[in-house]
Amino acid sequence: MRIISGTFKGKRIFPPKNMTARPTTDFAKESLFNLLANMIDFEETEALDLFAGTGSIGFELASRGCRNVISVEKNHHHSLFIQKTIDELKIDAMSVVKADVFKFVLRIHKQFDLIFADPPYDLKELAQVPDIIFSNNLLKPESLLVLEHSANTNFENHPCFLKHRNYGSVNFSFFENKDSSDF
Repeated sequence: MRIISGTFKGKRIFPPKNMTARPTTDFAKESLFNLLANMIDFEETEALDLFAGTGSIGFELASRGCRNVISVEKNHHHSLFIQKTIDELKIDAMSVVKADVFKFVLRIHKQFDLIFADPPYDLKELAQVPDIIFSNNLLKPESLLVLEHSANTNFENHPCFLKHRNYGSVNFSFFENKDSSDF
């Protein structure tokens, strides 16, 4: 896994072989960030990385200058790896929270400019993730949720759906906080 751009451009990160997370492919991550670069100003962005896994997306966000990145991962070994990498790279604007995402979103009282969620593709609550984000008012107005998922899930009928992109076996659905009064 590598960091594609920014302060840590080209830095390779080697998660332990026993990690069970499925990191976003470099091809999909590069395509996603090329798209995001035209949609947001990273240096003005406070981001939340849910189901962080290896931390790949959070590291990319921090490398591109996000003001604050919070990565949430419930697996003990994964969260330790993310923290170790944060420490090694000396990233002040990134932190990791070891927590269950569904419990975390109920107790945090903060809004973000960008939320990225990469739940396990077979997570039974996957289809509810956008509603959980919007009903807990976690996005600032006009801000984005990006949800990574398999081709088996379609969010086009969601009221906050913005667009869908497919990069190989990786699918991203984009949602915008148009009007939080809908929830």
